[in-house]
Amino acid sequence: MAEHSPRRFTPQAQEALASPVIRQNFRGAMDYLRKARSNAFSDPVEADAVLAKAEAVRRRCLSQLPALLETLEQRCTANGIQVHWAETPAEANAIIRALCQREDAKLVAKGKSMVSEEIGLNKHLAGLGIDCRETDMGEFIVQLDGDRPSHIIMPAIHKNKDEISATFEQHLPDFEATRDVDQLIAAGRQALREKFQAAEVGLTGVNFAVAETGTLCLVENEGNGRMCSTIPRVHIAVTGIEKVVEQLSDIAPLYSALTRSATGQAITTYFNMVSSPRRPGEWDGPEEVHLVLLDNGRSQAFADDELRQTLQCIRCGACMNHCPVYGRIGGHAYGTVYPGPIGKIISPHLLGLDDAGELPTASSLCGACGEVCPVGIPIPALLQRLRVEAKHGASAGHPPLKGQGAKANRLEALAMKGFAWLARHPRCYRAGTWLARRLAPFYPRRLGAWGQCRVTPKPAPKPLSQLLKEQRRV
Repeated sequence: MAEHSPRRFTPQAQEALASPVIRQNFRGAMDYLRKARSNAFSDPVEADAVLAKAEAVRRRCLSQLPALLETLEQRCTANGIQVHWAETPAEANAIIRALCQREDAKLVAKGKSMVSEEIGLNKHLAGLGIDCRETDMGEFIVQLDGDRPSHIIMPAIHKNKDEISATFEQHLPDFEATRDVDQLIAAGRQALREKFQAAEVGLTGVNFAVAETGTLCLVENEGNGRMCSTIPRVHIAVTGIEKVVEQLSDIAPLYSALTRSATGQAITTYFNMVSSPRRPGEWDGPEEVHLVLLDNGRSQAFADDELRQTLQCIRCGACMNHCPVYGRIGGHAYGTVYPGPIGKIISPHLLGLDDAGELPTASSLCGACGEVCPVGIPIPALLQRLRVEAKHGASAGHPPLKGQGAKANRLEALAMKGFAWLARHPRCYRAGTWLARRLAPFYPRRLGAWGQCRVTPKPAPKPLSQLLKEQRRV
């Protein structure tokens, strides 16, 4: 599969738009997920109450983030969970690599973890001869294909049943082609079963980390997260620093908002709570539990009161499911781990505006993403803020973002300054509009990329000020 990059967003989006298979696969999936979410929040009064509570929890916990992280470390350590801090993906990979090498691990069974995608863990461990095997069914399918996830909760959503059957036929022994979903799932589970038993290390993500009790919460539907966190001798949980919440009671509203927004479920099949390694007398569970907390640009977002709202995200994917841009081009076109609206506001912090500065412009600003966000992230407003930051230097009182002003264009800036000058000098402005009307017949028929889907503008025969004067005379 070709390597995608956020720097090549436009040609990648054009390529996706030209694929009828991608458009059909995403159209059907998005329609299904949107209907499921709508049914899950059928009572608007109850929905408003749940979502308001979830938003309030995330805001409160983020406002205390440094203190809560210290408390989380203390509680986890007291429970026997070893806590590791990583500022960059390289540091996180080094920590996990050292733990795997200490165990002489050849196989790591990995549950769903977007942070592990963020740090490129599979590729890193593969370079050391360690097989990091995906056990989430969607992740398993894309890994077999050498593909990448295209959705944060449904990684293989860009594939249809025929494509998945072809993948299994190519990689799984004795598999017979089928379009039956149950048979496809059964074949995948059978192939994964032995991996759980053989893995020396299990790795998962974390949906919520509770500071009050030192508990790591994992939300899933397949049971693979539970097996990754209980069967291997060592369990490594990796997550971003923003996932910490203050109290165990904070989990209920977040859990309700997450599952209903993501898949339309009132509750998922599994909800795992990891509070310690196996204790004396217990029959199962890992002998060691490690928690890796990753920053990777999150502190930059946290330092700004407005951009901090980005960290409220609970990774439900609802903004993607309702985005008209994502629904047409899919996830790969963005060239980032986190696609869609949430990816457009978080990737600039992780990668810098020089790499991801084009993504905030990939939006019609229709507002659908902000309306369906269960924790009230004002995504359209943050997109506009990042557009400004990508074009200009840091304003007074704000530290520069990574890649600040990387998308500045001298010609564009000169044009805007020229317009600003004209707008402040009425006589020159009137002379300019008079000249623009006279030159209208000579306007080029094509205005580059801007004109591909737009009609060339034609100046009105008379300016508004003249029309008003004529109206007053009548």
